[in-house]
Amino acid sequence: MTTLPAPAPVVRSARHGDVLCITIDNPPVNAISSAVRRGLKEAVEAADADAGVKAILIVGEGANFVAGADIREFGQAPQPPSLPEVCNRIEACGKPVVAAIRGAALGGGLEIALAAHYRIALQDAKLGLPEVQLGLMPGAGAGGTVRAPRLVGAQAALDLMLSGRHVKAKEALSLGLVDELAAGEDAQAAGLAHATQLLAQGAGVRRTRDAQGLADRATAQAAIDAAKADTAKKSRGLFSPMKIVQAVQTALDQPFDEAVKLEREAFLACIDSPQRAGLIHAFFAEREVAKVPEARAAQPRKLERIGIVGGGTMGAGIAVSALDAGLPVVMVERDQLSIDRGRANVEKVYDGLIAKGRMTQEAKAAVMARYTGSTTYDAFAEVDLVIEAVFEDLEVKKAVFKELDRVCKAGAVLATNTSYLDIDAIAASTARAGDVVGLHFFSPANIMKLLEIVVPAKVSADVVATAFALAKRMKKVPVRAGVCDGFIGNRILAVYKQAADYIMEDGASPYEIDEAVRGFGYPMGPFQVTDLAGGDIGWATRKRRAATRDPKARYVEVADRVCERGWFGQKTGRGFYLYPQGARVGQPDPEVLAIVDAERQKKGIAPRKFTAEEIMRRYMAAMVNEGAKVVAEGIALRPLDVDVTFLYGYGFPRHRGGPMKYADMVGLPRILEDIRAFAKEDPLFWKPAPLLEKLVAGGKDFSSLNQPQR
Repeated sequence: MTTLPAPAPVVRSARHGDVLCITIDNPPVNAISSAVRRGLKEAVEAADADAGVKAILIVGEGANFVAGADIREFGQAPQPPSLPEVCNRIEACGKPVVAAIRGAALGGGLEIALAAHYRIALQDAKLGLPEVQLGLMPGAGAGGTVRAPRLVGAQAALDLMLSGRHVKAKEALSLGLVDELAAGEDAQAAGLAHATQLLAQGAGVRRTRDAQGLADRATAQAAIDAAKADTAKKSRGLFSPMKIVQAVQTALDQPFDEAVKLEREAFLACIDSPQRAGLIHAFFAEREVAKVPEARAAQPRKLERIGIVGGGTMGAGIAVSALDAGLPVVMVERDQLSIDRGRANVEKVYDGLIAKGRMTQEAKAAVMARYTGSTTYDAFAEVDLVIEAVFEDLEVKKAVFKELDRVCKAGAVLATNTSYLDIDAIAASTARAGDVVGLHFFSPANIMKLLEIVVPAKVSADVVATAFALAKRMKKVPVRAGVCDGFIGNRILAVYKQAADYIMEDGASPYEIDEAVRGFGYPMGPFQVTDLAGGDIGWATRKRRAATRDPKARYVEVADRVCERGWFGQKTGRGFYLYPQGARVGQPDPEVLAIVDAERQKKGIAPRKFTAEEIMRRYMAAMVNEGAKVVAEGIALRPLDVDVTFLYGYGFPRHRGGPMKYADMVGLPRILEDIRAFAKEDPLFWKPAPLLEKLVAGGKDFSSLNQPQR
């Protein structure tokens, strides 16, 4: 019988003169598993008891220090020792402990570093306490909300914890998170040099719990008060941000040990919050969504040069995304005036960064050196991928693709940015349908993270893989979608926007509906979004669909009446809202309410009252029902693909996890019950999705369909 070798220890120790180096080696990112916690605590205890050891160095193997908790242990019963025990043991050590940070020191990783007595960072270090993004707070009783403000002050600590952002080495030094920066890539060598220097200087232990970052009580209290007010305004009902603020207040008011105890209680309250379930789902869904069959079946094609057709707002935004990814860009427009306008649209983005101090003129010049404008398609002869971003008209796009088919080299990927149109029909206008794919960017394309990668029937797997590779390079969140009118997002949007229109015609004002949707956690309501995007866009879509609309289906004409007056939203100063003097925030418009009343009277509808809850039950039922149809038809691979689409493209509140996760959390039986109740008013619109009925009958939920793609 063959004996398998014992697994390599995830924590190992080695003496280097007077210094014991403890290395955390838990690939790929040295996450804090129970074995890491146990090994680290035992190694520190052994070193503390060893008279020959004068100082301790903690490093991570490879490119990272410790990148946080081990996600493989999420949902499992906690195993001792806890992270608080480990951190307290490190800090209590009677010999100087140095943390040498390369790469990521995030969450519990940074807490380990904060528990050390001294910290140095290599140039590639990134430090952060991102737990708020998972509905949690730093610490778990490990003292993150207590040590961080003691070390860097309340204001800097609150910024780190409430934003969840990562700070680079230089900023970490300026904040006081680390004591020194080190050159090179060898954390162990840098850490040993620093520890040896400390011993030579006779430096002793220096516990973070004793740091004086909160010594100026008035300054600390002012920072806490400001954070409390800002969080109440911005967090839109999120649970953990206010718990973080309260924990820092406790750190100011209470002795260290009492503050840590209360931190633990607050952390457990976050664990029990339903918001955590939504945020954890969002975290994993974002990572799962890029796992698609084509990306496993094929390697991406070469991607070194990008072409873009169209220099309007969308084309310019895509160009900026490509330029920011380090790619040369060739933009083609119909004439020189349009090319000049396209270049100006691109430069406007970078000029805005310069005005904010986030870019230099020299850096802008270096980026724009990779940009070329042309009025001839022949300029695309050498590009590896071209993205069409012209007017949303099928015949116009077909004409563009015929030109691309003529001029682009063999193997070039031809992509359309269409929001709704039939990409199979676009592909059929070329002699290379296998090279055609949809890349649906969201406006503004250089800011919005979502990229719907639309997979037509004849596309080659390596083309889809190339699209996902481009998304990764652009730092987008890609979602695979099938071909249908509107793909995943806009198809579902059209349905729940219809539901909002019905609610409006039945008695709620557009302003009450928007208020209810904002109260749910969206940054904007549907009528505000219409005004922001431009009412003429939806109007054109409705006119395009008029010939195929079911004559028995209910159709609300309020938006058409608004558009007929030339009120297209913010860009015209008027839409569903008024925007006097170019205001960005709209005011309710009595004339719009009069239009709504006139439409009700024309149809003999007696308006009734809707509570915010009633509005949202209808709004969400419509969204979830259509989402179920999209999944059943294979337009979305899994329910989580629908969730990610709405989290990153439509402002769905992250703490609710996405529409399908939300449905799971409130219970699919309740969603189905609502749909059946609403169907008594309008059985054509409120027809339950067969998948929803099947899941309820089988006692299952949408998450049961989120199996990893193999």
